[in-house]
Amino acid sequence: MEDAKTVITEAQLERLQKQQNEIHQILTNVGALEAQKHGLLHGLADLNRELDGFKKELEEEYGPVNINLATGEYTEVEKEVEA
Repeated sequence: MEDAKTVITEAQLERLQKQQNEIHQILTNVGALEAQKHGLLHGLADLNRELDGFKKELEEEYGPVNINLATGEYTEVEKEVEA
């Protein structure tokens, strides 16, 4: 004699499956966003290194200056005199 299986209703099973699928989709999207974030952070770090190098080039050419990014005008940075 076989044991009778106890099961939830078809509607309950569909709801459960739908919710699990939605959770899986959200987790997949979060993973994709994290991968994109990781790539963007690496790009940012690369740009910051490039900018630092360019600032050193500018300082070698013009000395210590503050540059107006809107106009390109620069003013010399005054050195503090130690007492």
